[in-house]
Order: sequence, then C-alpha cells, then structure tokens
Amino acid sequence: MKRLLVSLLSLWGPLGLLGLWGLDSTDSMAQPTQLAQPTRAVSYPLTSVQKVELLKGWTAVLPPRSPGPGLVGVYNPEAVIPPQCYTRTEGRFNPCYVCHQDHIPGRENRMNDAHLQRAYSFSDQGQTNRWRNLFEDRSERVAAISDEDIQAWINEDNFSELAGRLEAVHFRGYIPRLQDLSDGVAAFDEEGFAKDGSHWVAFSYKPFPSTFWPTNGSTDDVMIRLPAKFRHTQDGVYSREVYKANLAILEAAIKGFDSIGSLPIDETQLGQDLDGDGALGRIHALTRSATYVGAASDTRVEPYVYPHRTEFLHTVRYVGVGADGSITNARRMKEVRYMRKRDFLSKTILAHYYDEEYQEKLEGTLPHYPDRGHAGLYNKMGWLLQGFIEDKDGRLRFNTYEETMFCMGCHNTVGSSIDKTYSFPRKIDGAAGWGYINLRGMPDAPTMNEQQGEILTYLERVGGGTEFRSNPEMAARWYHTDGSVNYAAVAAARDVYELITPSPARALLLNKAYKLIVEEQDFIYGRDATVSPLANVYEYVDNTTAPTLPLDKIYAWDIRLNWAAGSAETTE
Repeated sequence: MKRLLVSLLSLWGPLGLLGLWGLDSTDSMAQPTQLAQPTRAVSYPLTSVQKVELLKGWTAVLPPRSPGPGLVGVYNPEAVIPPQCYTRTEGRFNPCYVCHQDHIPGRENRMNDAHLQRAYSFSDQGQTNRWRNLFEDRSERVAAISDEDIQAWINEDNFSELAGRLEAVHFRGYIPRLQDLSDGVAAFDEEGFAKDGSHWVAFSYKPFPSTFWPTNGSTDDVMIRLPAKFRHTQDGVYSREVYKANLAILEAAIKGFDSIGSLPIDETQLGQDLDGDGALGRIHALTRSATYVGAASDTRVEPYVYPHRTEFLHTVRYVGVGADGSITNARRMKEVRYMRKRDFLSKTILAHYYDEEYQEKLEGTLPHYPDRGHAGLYNKMGWLLQGFIEDKDGRLRFNTYEETMFCMGCHNTVGSSIDKTYSFPRKIDGAAGWGYINLRGMPDAPTMNEQQGEILTYLERVGGGTEFRSNPEMAARWYHTDGSVNYAAVAAARDVYELITPSPARALLLNKAYKLIVEEQDFIYGRDATVSPLANVYEYVDNTTAPTLPLDKIYAWDIRLNWAAGSAETTE
C-alpha cells in the first residue's frame, strides 16, 4: 500500500494527488474536477482501502472525495449491514429483535423485516463480514497506552473548533454550532434549552440496547430542533411557550399518545386550551391536537411522523471517568451526527418507497443513496444524514461517503424505528424527559406491552450484555456462572446507570481500543471498541446452513417504553 502511495505521489506530486479528488490545496471540496490522464497506468479510481491510507496522513477538515458516483471504489457495498448482524445466534440467542420488526398499524415504517430474527438472509455480497476490526487483536497496543494519557485524550474538547474550520473552507452543509456542547449538561438550562440561543433542546432518553450502552464503549447525547415557525407566534415573535407546546405535541404524535405531560406552559400566552379543561391557565400536560400551534398552526399533526425540516444533533463520545470513578459523557467526541428532514413524505408515498426497496432487494440491487455533497446522504425516505468523525489526530472531519453510508443501516433499513429515529421515541415521558441525558435515577422501564424491565428482558433473550456476548464485566455482574440471568442482582440495581455503565477500568480500556482505530483511520472495517478478537461473530455466513432461531425465540417488540411502570425522577 505504501508503495502505491509513493507511486501516486511520484506521478502527480502532493497537489496532483489532491486534484485526483477534485480538491485543491486550500482544503475546498467543490464539485469534482475533470482529471488529466496519467502518463503511466495506475489504478483509478482509488479504492476505499487506498483512501484509508490517504486518511492516515490527512489533516484537512474535508476528506478525500471520489470524483465518480458514490459507490465507486466502496470497500463494503453492504455497509448498511452493521457488525451486530453477523453475531452467531447459535439457535438460541436473539439480539436481532430490537431492530427487526414488522409493521405496527398506524406507523410509517413498513420495512416488515421480523423474519430476519429467525434466519440470516444476506445478499451474495453481504454474506462476507467485512467488519475486519472485530477480529483484530489490540491487546498489546492497548496495554502500551497509560491511563493518564487516555484520560488526557478524552478530556480534550475537539468540538469547539469544528465550526470555524468548516467556515474557513466555505462548507455548504450544516455547520455544528452549540456553545459549550463539549461540556454536556452545562450547555443547557434546566428545561433542556441550549443557553446559546440556538434553539436546540436536549432530552433524556433510555439508550438503545445495547449498542449505546456505555459499558460497550460509547456515551452519547441527542438534541432536537424544530423549524422557526414552531418557535414563533402567528405574529412572527419568538415564544418559548409556543416552542414548549409544539415539542409536547410532537412527543405525543411520535409516541402515538392521546395525551402527554409537558414543561409548564402558559395557555394565556397562546390563547388556546391545550389540555381540554375549558379554561386557560398554566398547564403541565396536554391532549392530542390536530395541528401544531403558533405560526405552525397551519401544519397538521401526523402521528409517528416528524414535521418538515425537523433536525436532530447527535454526539457520540468516549466514556468519561470522573475523579470519583463515576461514568460520564466525555468531552471528546468520536462523532457528530446530524439529521434533517428535507422532505415531508406522506405515509402513502413512504409505503410506495418501502415497496420499491423490497423489490430492489429481491432483484439483488445493492444499497445506494444519493450523495448531496456537503449536505450528506439522502436516505430516500425524507431525511438527509451528515456526519463528522475524528481524523488520526483526533480533530473532527467530515465523513467520507462510505462512512456515512454506514449510518443508513439504522436510519433506513430496519423495521423497529419510528420515522427513522430511535432516541426521541425513547425519551422519558413529559417534563421529566426535557433536559440533558441523565441515566442516574432512570428506571429500567419496560417496553410497551411487556411487563418486566427492558434491560432485564434483553439480558434474558440475548445471553450477554452486548449483541456479541463479549462483555465479561456484564457477564460477571448480571449472570450466574452457568449463563443464566442473576435476577436478584438485576433487581438490586438502583437504576439504568448502575445496570449499563462500566467500571472505570473497563471504560479506560475501551477508550484506548477506540483511539487505536482512530489512529488507523480504518472506520470502513468497523468502529466497535474491541480489545481482543470476537469469538461469537461469523466471518462468513452461509444463509442455507447457519443455525436459525425457533419460533419461541422470535419476539414482537415496540421501541417505545412504558415509563408509567416506574418513576422517572432523576437524581444528582
């Protein structure tokens, strides 16, 4: 590989190599340029494997960009299949149920993929597991990183400079601006509103099992922002009361509730009776509304669907370790992810698109998504997805096509999501859920239509604290030596924090493992923070011979939670 790079540099020189990507030496990612034919034969276009080698030496905020269509040179044409899908279920373990579900009446999601719980059904390309980082042994290199060094690394702020770097290269996509976001809760007031006036609102939600459990290597937070008219009165004046009311109306709509708790709202400022009691006053709950309020009163409420131009900001972080050993969201971000609803599509149109996607799969068509340049990839279901990830030095840079394609696996191709989202449907109901994410005091609320805690249920069905059954700490805490769940131990846990956060030693270990992936810049081989090769994962799946799950191991599951089954009060 290094010889190839030397050859390329000898042919074109450093600036010529930039020209190969339609870039110039000022770090601009304008439209790709026409390339002069090289004087000697070379491999063109460069493959994603070769791009990885380029990224190891890349310091610009905009990455190499292929001059051809997005799929040209892609290493993994089935990057939408996440690593977890290659888990060995052995005919009895089912981590698949939290993603693969059939249509629930009333919802827009018609992926109807519950059958994927029972049996592997990969395309010819997908049968080979290309997430090679799952099988890499990093133990010696991890041991060479001191605890002090990794603590210093994760405590650095790599977010605040990003906006300025993007502006300097005339970036035309969304530029993340939220003052003090690196400091997490400090960026928001007591109701979750960003203190910098950017209108982002943080909410507290139960992390999706088990990918976003801190014990498996990452912490995160999510913010929502509604378009301007959802924040203004009909006279065009900003109103926090209007914004709070519309956020509550949206929450009820996404969850399919007839009523929902809310932050305190003064109905007299809106001139509307939102709780249906026949009077105007200060309310803490409202009933389902046919339309939104304020300047958005002309917008009809569509159950389980977000309004046009809704935005989400999601930061994926290292696992922070406080001086007292507490687990927190680290300042350093692994990724910054952004979603914007570019198109509002009716459920009828979406149903048509689902049918098209199903037909494409039957025909063996590989996944492909329109590349909107700086605006990211379009999932063909109304949403634009855009992301930033660390470069080799830990500075955030714009994703490559394939790095963003990875995101489509969750935000386009599974049946359990609600309008392609996960966190907001899992928000703590009502006022208690507005504010920065806090796992302390959060109960293990059951999934809708189930009785026992969701985490306990997951531990029963999956046989481990991760899809891969590769978390020895979770095994020691919540299972007996024979592999059965230790119900007494789980019942004694005080909250979600205690159930899914790691020890300080494990947190630092996984932080070190991920830092090595950053240094290698080989995210196309996987982003899971693993130290030793995983045993319970296929390198190749034969659809015809791989063990299937019996019908009694197939589960109907709802992404929403029954918070009423337990107290959602938080503690400091």
